[in-house]
Formats: sequence, structure tokens, C-alpha cells
Amino acid sequence: MGELVSSNEETCRWRRRKEERPAEILAAALKNFSSKGFAATKLAEVAKEAGVSKGTLYLYFESKEALFKAVVNEFVLPQIAKAEEQAEQNTGSIKHLMVKLVEQWRINILETELSGITKMMIAEASNFPELATFYLENVIQRTRGFVANLIKLGIERGEFRQCNYDYAARAFLSPMVFSAIWQHSLAPFDDSYDMNEYLNIHLDIFLRGISKDSLG
Repeated sequence: MGELVSSNEETCRWRRRKEERPAEILAAALKNFSSKGFAATKLAEVAKEAGVSKGTLYLYFESKEALFKAVVNEFVLPQIAKAEEQAEQNTGSIKHLMVKLVEQWRINILETELSGITKMMIAEASNFPELATFYLENVIQRTRGFVANLIKLGIERGEFRQCNYDYAARAFLSPMVFSAIWQHSLAPFDDSYDMNEYLNIHLDIFLRGISKDSLG
């Protein structure tokens, strides 16, 4: 009986380990894509870091491109969905919601490995057009559309002045993109740059500029 119990426990541990493998592979892939970029990331290194063989990795992801898309689906898109849900439940002003969303982005994206994906895509988009299109359609356009709709709603509510809300969304997001790029390029060599202060100033200038009161 003791051997049977031991065997069952071992089987359960094996099953749990097997179920955890995709998540472990994705976590290792995110780390490598963020720090090395897409071209320089080797599947063998991802597999080693995840504690599996390269052959096992291929059981879950047929290519490096498929692995990257899975990383975006697993880690990036839920952050966008979280922001969308927060907007749906918002009962306050659009202005205060946008401040909260930037803070949420700062904590969940900028200060994590996810910020490296932004820099990676900008640096390597021209070399991997299929991935660039995937990222543009699923991340950039969705995020930009979400922010544009918030600004449009703010206009309709009388919080913001009339403007091209699509380009206003681009203006709102651009400093955030810059911060992600800087974080993974020159930030280690420039101790005079405070990203929090930079984003706070950006928010203040943007929201004052778009506010309907700014026309008075």
C-alpha cells in the first residue's frame, strides 16, 4: 500500500509539472525576448531556463514566432483587458481615470519585463513584418483605440475640449512608449532621468492642454 501511495503522489507531481510547463516556458521566453530581443533569443536557451528540453518546448509552441505571440497573449493582452474593464466600471471623471491608468501601466508594464517588449518591437519590426503586424493589430491599435474612446467620451461629457481624439490618444501614449524604450536602452547610463517625474509632468501638461477649461 505504501508503494501505491508513493506512486500516486509521484504521478500527481508529474501531472502538475506537465501542466506548469507552458507557463514556465512563457515566463522564460518573456525574460529572453525582453532582454535580448527577438532575433537574438534562442529557443534552446528559453528551454534551458524553463527547465525543459528544446523538444519539449516544441510540443507546446511550434516556432519562435508562435512562442512570441503566446507571450503577448498571456502577458500583454490581459493588461489591456484590465484597463478596459477598469474603464467600464469607472464612475468618476475621465481625467482621474487616465491618471489611474498611467499609474497602473507604470507598475504593471514599465517596471516589469513587459516594457522590454515595446523596445523589442520598435527595434526589430522591419525585420519581422508578420510579428509587427500582429503586434500592431492586437496591442497598438487596441490600446490606441481604447484611449481614443476615453478622450471622445471626455469630450462628450464636457470634460475635454473638441479635438482629434485619435491623434490626442497618440500624444497621450507617446511618452509612455518613450519611457519603455529608454528603460531598456540609455536609462542605465543616465542617472539624471526620473521616469516617474517625467510621466507626472506629461500627465499634467496633457490633461491641462486637453481640458475644456484650458480654453478659458
